[in-house]
Amino acid sequence: MKTTPIAVFFACMLTVFVCDSVAVQQSATSESANATIYHNGHILTMTGDAPYVAEALIEESGQIVFVGTLKDARQRVGSSADEYDLEGATLMPGFIEPHLHPSLAAVMLQNEIIAPYDWKLPSGVKRGVAGEKEFRQRITESIQGNASADELYFIWGYHQLWHGSLSRDLLNEIAGDKPVGVIHRSFHEIFLNDAAIHALGVKEEDFAGNPQVDWARGHFYEGGWLALVPAMAPVLLEPEKYRKGLSVMTELLQDNGVTTIAEPGFPSSDFETELALLLAEMKKTPPYDVYLIPSGTQLYAMKGGNQEALDFIETLSTTEEYNTKNVKFLPKQVKLFADGAIYSQLMQMKDGYTDGHEGEWMTPLPLFGEQVEMYWDNGYKIHVHANGDLGQQMVIDNVWRLQSENPRDNHRFTLHHMGYFTDDMTEMMAALGMEASVNPYYLWALADKYAEYGLGRERAENLVALRLLTDRDIPVSFHSDFSMAPVEPLTLAWTAANRSTSQGNLLTQDQRISVYAALKAITIDAARALNLESEIGSLEPGKVANFTILEEHPLEIPSMRLKDIAVRGVVYRGAVHLNEEPRMARDTERVVGGYQAVEVDERVEEVVAFAIGQLKTPATLQSILDVRAQVVSGMNYDVTYRLDDGEVWNALVYKNLQGKYSLVQQAKKN
Repeated sequence: MKTTPIAVFFACMLTVFVCDSVAVQQSATSESANATIYHNGHILTMTGDAPYVAEALIEESGQIVFVGTLKDARQRVGSSADEYDLEGATLMPGFIEPHLHPSLAAVMLQNEIIAPYDWKLPSGVKRGVAGEKEFRQRITESIQGNASADELYFIWGYHQLWHGSLSRDLLNEIAGDKPVGVIHRSFHEIFLNDAAIHALGVKEEDFAGNPQVDWARGHFYEGGWLALVPAMAPVLLEPEKYRKGLSVMTELLQDNGVTTIAEPGFPSSDFETELALLLAEMKKTPPYDVYLIPSGTQLYAMKGGNQEALDFIETLSTTEEYNTKNVKFLPKQVKLFADGAIYSQLMQMKDGYTDGHEGEWMTPLPLFGEQVEMYWDNGYKIHVHANGDLGQQMVIDNVWRLQSENPRDNHRFTLHHMGYFTDDMTEMMAALGMEASVNPYYLWALADKYAEYGLGRERAENLVALRLLTDRDIPVSFHSDFSMAPVEPLTLAWTAANRSTSQGNLLTQDQRISVYAALKAITIDAARALNLESEIGSLEPGKVANFTILEEHPLEIPSMRLKDIAVRGVVYRGAVHLNEEPRMARDTERVVGGYQAVEVDERVEEVVAFAIGQLKTPATLQSILDVRAQVVSGMNYDVTYRLDDGEVWNALVYKNLQGKYSLVQQAKKN
């Protein structure tokens, strides 16, 4: 269902009486020297099932103490309070990333990036590359210009469907005696040359019997990657470079309005070292909090068994040196792993793959059954990495068994990623009380290519079919799983609201969700995914004063421009942190294609004529007020125009390569 400014207005009218009544109850006058009133903008609270925009909000000592009218706010705090003029901007709850890996960010951001699509960093854009010849040329230039014989050199971003084949022999040919590792786009695989294998000190017999190691090709994937990690940890966790990567991650988080992140699956390789480096970064008091969820899978291997892992996990949230003001282990939560990575096409699929290859299990099924039962019986909220429909079905079946044997209320068992799933599976999830934390970016990045390879068109076009979840009232949050998607919550919401791909194709539009629902998935529903909805995620008295400030109201623009809203800055625990330049204002090109103003010409007039022709009542054009265009595979036009009766309308029109128009969204603006 499309959200229009008119719909938002009436939804607000329905809720304003309730919200104002709450505000009145809080309006007792009190002088407060450290209170701040935020006003003169759109204060989008993200409370309830319909949007509510308040006039004013009071922050005091890092907490929200009032949300309501400006008159009542000023009466409450008197003349001593500071006032923050939003100057027409939108104040929202701080964006939440419920599944982001600082360890992967630290590794990726300190090393070379050569991926299928552009990656935007504070230092500039790392250009994407497609084609086997082009990829080999880029990695050759990078290795020859930067690698040396005395330290491992890593390149992240390889994907076989964009870049062709890769092997140990090819890297030997390119790099010679320079140790090189090429990390797959999925971060679940790596290719090493001879020099890298020698530098790591690993031998073929170390991986005897491991089916997910191809020694001849220098290829370690899924379980093979996990088996290699202990040898790689000293290199990947080299303190100076790792801290540099974390510092860049911090910049990206503020640039994109993120005030809370969580890592489900800590640690990646070395518990003490990773935690020490993370705590060192957080001692700089950046404007965000970090919550950690231990990896039952990784700690099973590190501690020598499931019970040993559980015993260790039970201590984490109460161990003083592991928990600080801005880094905390979440109690009674654990992360487990089911099937392989979607970017590797190693997720487990019920109907297999069109080319005949098979998926992989990250955890042997008997072991997964033992782990999930143990944590269920001990009252844990369980998060499970699962991508394919067979992988997710396996997890759902286990929950069905556990709920039958040992029923639990409000267990909030959460599937993470959920690349491809079906209607009957979401019926089971709803019946079982399961929840979803998904990565909608999969559709943008993978649908076009996977329609040709591996999945076929029908399954590829139905990746991350969100309406199957939301129509059943299954709580849904969004995450980037950085670096599986950019750390850009607005881009995740944009993908969910539009279902546009990297090639500009608009797929399975019946699975689009409203912009408001998409915003909930990066605020209050993301907080719920962590059991933190009583503390963060919405603008309500008693909650932490974490805000994101946007230059535009996300519910008053076409959904296709959602990802292009500039982020002015964040407020973290009451302290304002403005970006030097609002995120997006500094970008000349976007990862997923930004809209640019264009001149009115015959093509634009055709677009407007088409849009006007979709109106139910006859109308003629008076003037074209604004037009923006996005070049993709075809063209997206965002046009604002005035009709002869004075009404101003906005329309988003897609023109495909064959010249056919389709109306994505249209709304009256006054």
